[in-house]
Amino acid sequence: MGNRRHFGTVRKRPSGRWQAVYWQDGGLHSAGTFTSKADALARLSTVEADLRRGAWIDPSAGQVTLKTYAIEWIGRRPDLAVRTRELYEDLLRLHILPSLGQTSIAGLTPSKVRGWNAELAARHPSTASKSYRLLSTMMRNAVDDDLIAKTPCKVIGAAIEHAAERPIATIPEIEALSLAMPSHLRLLVEMATWCQLRRGELLGLQRNDIDLMHGTIRITRSRNFRRDGSSLTKSPKTASGMRTLAIPTNIIESLTNHLNFFTSAERQALLFTSESGTPLSATSLQRAWSKARLSIGRPDLHLHDLRHTGLTLAAATGATTAELMHRAGHASASASLRYQHATRDRDHVLASALANLATASHVSNIRETNPASAKSGKQ
Repeated sequence: MGNRRHFGTVRKRPSGRWQAVYWQDGGLHSAGTFTSKADALARLSTVEADLRRGAWIDPSAGQVTLKTYAIEWIGRRPDLAVRTRELYEDLLRLHILPSLGQTSIAGLTPSKVRGWNAELAARHPSTASKSYRLLSTMMRNAVDDDLIAKTPCKVIGAAIEHAAERPIATIPEIEALSLAMPSHLRLLVEMATWCQLRRGELLGLQRNDIDLMHGTIRITRSRNFRRDGSSLTKSPKTASGMRTLAIPTNIIESLTNHLNFFTSAERQALLFTSESGTPLSATSLQRAWSKARLSIGRPDLHLHDLRHTGLTLAAATGATTAELMHRAGHASASASLRYQHATRDRDHVLASALANLATASHVSNIRETNPASAKSGKQ
């Protein structure tokens, strides 16, 4: 026999436990079963308080699996760029759903998320951070959608990506890499380094972006590739990415020659193409780059490392954070601060030089104040 109260009902089950139920939105909901009647009543009081302050979550809403919710979530995001959508789909398919996909979003507990993240981080630290950020974003949206009361993503520091320090090339290696590339792609190595451009920015360059009279280059578009190899040209993601850069004078001659011999006369002609003049594909570029880096004994270098090298060299010249942000097209200072280590390294060189001056001066003073040393020095 049930025990009625102002809100909900508690009743004793054959098992001896007490069940708390209540009506809401035209449906009967269970608030759980408890070892005592008092606990069941307390739970109903909590549910009633949640309803009054608008914090009630339908217990059945969170029973959808993470896989189902993730597919729907991706489908409701027409704002995602093509490459971002492909990245999210890959992270879900390869790293999130295999472990968590069949779990209901209400059943995703902080401990379950923590265990999944720890296991993935042990194998792929950078990928684990990206995957955690995606899962955390989806769970925050689930909270906003009133599917769950709070996010299960509570792993401190899991969203922070600690990427390994990328290698850099020496100036002689940059020159060797350029010479090792096919003649129509040699300038690409130079501009990636000395203009600090991303691959997509390089491949999106057109003849009308180059102003030899003023020695500048405009970055207004990026040409990248979808998962299937087809190309995609778009504007930079941020206003900072659209910029005009001064071209270092050491590559002006190479740039002029490239325009004369390898770029069509049309204003909108792509700066970098295949030997036959067709748009350069990701495969042909990677093939040429792999051969070049192997030829100089630097198989560890990625094409993007040339941009990293150029920004590091710029920092070593004393460039400020704002100047580095402009050349790199960064929207935040944090992205450019990673190159400031160059100035710290340079500071160590200067400190060593100062120490050498002090040592030389100290030795000279000893000889001047010590006749015996001076005498022995003359001998």
